Amino acid sequence: MSPPELDPDVLILDNVTYHLPSLTPEERFRLKRLKVREMHRGHEEMHLEMFVIAMVSLFVCQLLLMTWKKYHYRTYQLATLIGMWTVPFMYSLFAKFPRFIAIWFLFSLVTGSMLYMASKRRISTSTPRRVYRWFLLIHNISYALGIGGYVLMMLTIFQLNLVFLLPTGMAMDISLLALFYGIYYGVISRDFAEVCTDKLAAQIGYHVPQGMPVRRLDPTVCSICTYPLESSDNEKIHRLNCTHAFHDFCIRGWCIVGKKDMCPYCKEKVNLRKTFTN
Repeated sequence: MSPPELDPDVLILDNVTYHLPSLTPEERFRLKRLKVREMHRGHEEMHLEMFVIAMVSLFVCQLLLMTWKKYHYRTYQLATLIGMWTVPFMYSLFAKFPRFIAIWFLFSLVTGSMLYMASKRRISTSTPRRVYRWFLLIHNISYALGIGGYVLMMLTIFQLNLVFLLPTGMAMDISLLALFYGIYYGVISRDFAEVCTDKLAAQIGYHVPQGMPVRRLDPTVCSICTYPLESSDNEKIHRLNCTHAFHDFCIRGWCIVGKKDMCPYCKEKVNLRKTFTN
């Protein structure tokens, strides 16, 4: 016969033996909770130590990340970008999420081609616009998904999804999915756009036959796409404080997609918000 403490139908608490089958479900639940508390009695200090260690570790890791980003931004950007790009994909392969895998492949294919075009030694005059159009499209889609997912989640929390005949479970799943796709592709496309913009910035300007860039630009030419300013189907022209002029779409792509606040050609700091409101 097994000892009482090993019998699943017997519970010993404060030297009192209880026969569980003879108790009501509420009494069994209460006694089991008391037993758990008794087993963990005296662990409060250990839990506090674990909490302090976790908080200190979190603070130190955050400090190290900030230091890494401040003094070695290129490697930080590369490491975080590769991590965000590959880790969700590998997890999706493991968990067998075909939707994410298909969208990831499509995004990677187009973004990879944009990165290749922006990295070429002598870029085409149409490359900046193609790059900005692609990342601006992803930015708009991600923004719409994020806002739509958040609104749907709020409607679901307040049970307003039933007005649209959407079951609560389905509505919450759709909202979470939209939020995830919006945030994930919004963040990763922003980082890829910054990489492409930096590579484009290094190539802006004219090139002599030997391939050496010349930092002199015709004032009648947009220094981003190198197209003439006057032959752009009546597109608005922006002239910055440094006197360099750009097509409306080109400079907006540089600012919105590339997250830049300086002249693409001479790197002078400019108030782009003021420029756009004029």
